Amino acid sequence: FNGDLTVRIGEAVGLQPTRWSLRHSLFRKGYQLLDPYVTVSVDQVRVGQTSTKQKTNKPTYNEEFSATVTDGHQIELSVFHDTPIGYDDFVANCTLHFQDLLRSAGPSDSFEGW
Repeated sequence: FNGDLTVRIGEAVGLQPTRWSLRHSLFRKGYQLLDPYVTVSVDQVRVGQTSTKQKTNKPTYNEEFSATVTDGHQIELSVFHDTPIGYDDFVANCTLHFQDLLRSAGPSDSFEGW
């Protein structure tokens, strides 16, 4: 893919804490809220990151990122739990291939969905 890319992060639903994020929790078997944020990467180069939403497993972002892409193959969306000390905890990710997005876009110049 070559061109301008605009990604809008709306919301995430059903996020679950990982075993690693529960390592210091007093409520190991209970319900824990996350402090999630989403990173947007094109071919493993970060092009954006949302703000961190506090204490929620259903964050709403409505944030938009733009980048110019040259010979792009895939876009990756990753969710992390913001930790106060050390590395942030990985929660989930999704990889979308530009070829698949362009194929499903049809004759238009843009893809909107999911």
